[in-house]
Amino acid sequence: MKIKTVTVIGANGTMGCNISGIFASFGNAKVYMACRSLDKAEKAVGQAAKSVRAEAIAENLVPATFDDLPKCVAESDLVFESVSENFETKQGIIDRIADHVRPDVILATGTSGLSIDKLADMYPENLRSRFIGMHFFNPPYMMTLCELIESRYTDHTMTDFLAKYSEEVLVRTVVKVKDTAAFLGNRIGFQFINEACQYAEKYKDNGGIDYIDAILGQFTGRNMAPIATADFVGLDVHKAIVDNVYQNTKDYARATFVLPDYMQKLIDEGKLGRKSKQGLYKMLKDENGKRVQLVYDIDTGEYREKMRYIFPFARKMVDYLHSGDYKMAFESLVHNHSIEAEICVSFLIKYVLYGITAAKLASDDINAADHAMATGFGWVPPLAVIDAFGGKKEFAALARDRMSSEFLAGVNLDETLADIPECSSYDYRSYFKGKK
Repeated sequence: MKIKTVTVIGANGTMGCNISGIFASFGNAKVYMACRSLDKAEKAVGQAAKSVRAEAIAENLVPATFDDLPKCVAESDLVFESVSENFETKQGIIDRIADHVRPDVILATGTSGLSIDKLADMYPENLRSRFIGMHFFNPPYMMTLCELIESRYTDHTMTDFLAKYSEEVLVRTVVKVKDTAAFLGNRIGFQFINEACQYAEKYKDNGGIDYIDAILGQFTGRNMAPIATADFVGLDVHKAIVDNVYQNTKDYARATFVLPDYMQKLIDEGKLGRKSKQGLYKMLKDENGKRVQLVYDIDTGEYREKMRYIFPFARKMVDYLHSGDYKMAFESLVHNHSIEAEICVSFLIKYVLYGITAAKLASDDINAADHAMATGFGWVPPLAVIDAFGGKKEFAALARDRMSSEFLAGVNLDETLADIPECSSYDYRSYFKGKK
């Protein structure tokens, strides 16, 4: 089987648009970009070409409307649904296309966390084996992760073909995951992000949002601070993911998926983050035309200028990282007992342990968490953090020393760490930035 023609439904959305570009450029496929109106589809074609930095591929992109779906899907080898994250909207799309697709078609959904089994049940019985979750990460041109999620009906031969196609043609890092809430990458990533948001509320008198982001900055192994990441993703999307995990899981970290009240307030006010130009952060220009970043003050409910925090532990870490002395960078972090350093260490420990826990729940490969976080979020992989702290023995001792007995009992530290590899396949040094 070859994938020569693809229909992307909901191609004017951020992910639908960018994924159209991936199929058209890396896959050299003809891509029908189906939107609710032709005007939206025509605009999406230009955006898709720009998203992969190859405007020449525009000739592979064909604008279409939902009225054109019968013709488009009948011609397609793969149909990729990328509409709103609710079952009702997706059912409407399935009803439109089910009678027109070929029996050998690949039917994929880009959902970031809805049940694949439940979506499969919406298709006629004869098509259920052709349906699969195909979850890309944003922006897909830079984030190469593709989670493949089978339903209980999915044809395994089709999955194997799609995995090979995604790896060899689309140049993706493929991780096969089970049909669990938020799958794998988002479950790990948004646990960290949402708990950081909860800590912002807990420490609102210390500064709140920008205070916690400063504690968990680039020197902790991520390109963007966690709460700023929620703003980038969109608070409504963030809420959908953490609500889904909270409602459908029962592991020890479940409480960390409760959305803080101040975030719900911002969502209710339409302040959804970067896409609405204000959310947790906000950018303005002063009277001289200089850009000034503001941050939401949880205590007052108003925006104030973002503060530049100078924490001695962070300054030392950055100095050591800048000079390439990674061993001393982590020793200086561990031996600093300021409240900020303690928060930083605890978050890194929890990130590792939840990453391993989620990998065991959602995958048959313990290394899947590393692949997911490195190529889906651009974050230091969980197992690589263990390497940064000196290895499994040293990490276990640190966790016992710093984490509460209640937390350790819920995690079952020895069992969690028992069967992990001796080291990560990723070099942690490339993720910890010593930017001054």
